[in-house]
Amino acid sequence: MKTSLIPTFFAATSLLFASMSFAIDLDSAKDKGLVGEQTDGYLGAVVNQPDVLALINEVNVKRKNKYNQLAAKNNLTLEQVEKLAAKKAYEKTASGHYVLVNGNWVKK
Repeated sequence: MKTSLIPTFFAATSLLFASMSFAIDLDSAKDKGLVGEQTDGYLGAVVNQPDVLALINEVNVKRKNKYNQLAAKNNLTLEQVEKLAAKKAYEKTASGHYVLVNGNWVKK
């Protein structure tokens, strides 16, 4: 009976540590040069890693929901809000963080 629990223990432990190692926050990702602002108002991957892609997806879902709310509230299209948000994000991007310029990631 003890031997049947060992593989389960190792599997559960591996999953726990895997999820912990993939956890990253937006500020850290920007500081480390893993993500950057795109011209469409959304976050993009400078470095293609599973934890980075998960973060980008999470942030972009929240952004799109907010953009849709703003569009409805201000009688604008989603595309108009995305363009305005991209412009604002580029302006607010800190020095040393990445922005997408002509299809290339560039440090601001």
